[in-house]
Amino acid sequence: MSLTEDELRAAIARELPGVRADLERLVRIPGIAFDGFDHSHVERSAEAVAELLRGCDLEVQIVRGSGQPAVIGHKAAPAGAPTVLLYAHHDVQPAGDPALWTSDPFEPVERDGRLYGRGAADDKAGVMAHVAALRAFGDRLPVGVVVFVEGEEEFGSESLDELLVAHRDTLRSDVIVIADSGNWDIGVPALTTSLRGLVNCFVEVSTLGAAVHSGMFGGAVPDALTVLARLITTLHDENGAVAIEGLIGRENATVDYPEERFRHESGILDGVKLIGEGRLTDRIWSKPAVAVLGIDAPRTDGAPNALVPKAKAKLSVRLAPGDDWQSAYAAIRAHLEKFVPWGARVEVTLESGGAPCVIDATGPAYDAARSAFRDAWDGVAPVDMGVGGSIPFIATFQELFPGAAILVTGVEDPYAAAHGPNESLHLGEFARVCLAEALLLRNVAALGK
Repeated sequence: MSLTEDELRAAIARELPGVRADLERLVRIPGIAFDGFDHSHVERSAEAVAELLRGCDLEVQIVRGSGQPAVIGHKAAPAGAPTVLLYAHHDVQPAGDPALWTSDPFEPVERDGRLYGRGAADDKAGVMAHVAALRAFGDRLPVGVVVFVEGEEEFGSESLDELLVAHRDTLRSDVIVIADSGNWDIGVPALTTSLRGLVNCFVEVSTLGAAVHSGMFGGAVPDALTVLARLITTLHDENGAVAIEGLIGRENATVDYPEERFRHESGILDGVKLIGEGRLTDRIWSKPAVAVLGIDAPRTDGAPNALVPKAKAKLSVRLAPGDDWQSAYAAIRAHLEKFVPWGARVEVTLESGGAPCVIDATGPAYDAARSAFRDAWDGVAPVDMGVGGSIPFIATFQELFPGAAILVTGVEDPYAAAHGPNESLHLGEFARVCLAEALLLRNVAALGK
């Protein structure tokens, strides 16, 4: 017989101190899968996760494709019970400039009820939410589980497809819980039901074979930086809405995002206007967005009085649910080639692309999740929300496991600062997440296979 809600509440409360200690140990491992970083730390992180899952009495293996190590833990379902796949990732974003952090990014520190550190929220807390739920049940786990913890999600999940295909039979499940999103607010849980897709690409413009004297030739020869600047301005209209023909945009958000709250949570400076048109939730969930992530150009310090012959920018384009990233990239490329000024040469190259996702969050498994969230948050009903970010591999899960219900959950809140300096985890919300997952497993077990 499965544990009752009161028993699970008591079990989570009992396990939380150890869960937090193990989370802090994971945060201390700088497992960054990006090129140029010491990947031995990713190996250490995978080993640490494997040890945690073995401690939950799972059969565990560290698996590798062409990329970084992932961890798979498995425990067979009791007779007639469903199997739940629990996903998270153990790699993290680079910390960036340490001067922007209040404390060492890889030394977890608690301040004002939040645990600070790179990966404390995204997504080592996701790993530990799974562990907390498993520990709460002990040897009375009412469902089969497969825990899949990826090792290069932040670097683009380049080898994930091959791992999913290679281990498809082991990973096959009735319900998939992807703990890599967030909640609507502190005190308000959420299910993520849509995510935008992504195209990252480079655009390089050229006007000269080499730098030349700006006094001798300026006024007749365009410099590449001016060309690039003018080209970038064509990506948006005068209101800041994306102006690339061929990209899909929708207006279907069912939740309002008060502008005052949005401005506070985003940290936008006073006086800076918001861009785009329509409801805020549509702008950030279901319409495309374009951002310039970086520019290769001479530094202002020491720049010579010479016309720059080449300039290069990295663009990030978020795609609305329902769009196709390959056709979107073709539209982006066509736009850049059409609008480059003054006959300058332009070269567009793709870095990466990922599909957007829409989830039909109806059915028994979703009802089980909403019930679990409502109980864990003491009666607060969960919100169905979109996310402006991208988890392209969800489309792969949908393709490989078409019969599984996919639940996108998470531990983050609007103040988590994932990917930024001073990333943090709200410890009170984390306790609720752990309880909600345990309750979810109990509820799914009651559905039967």
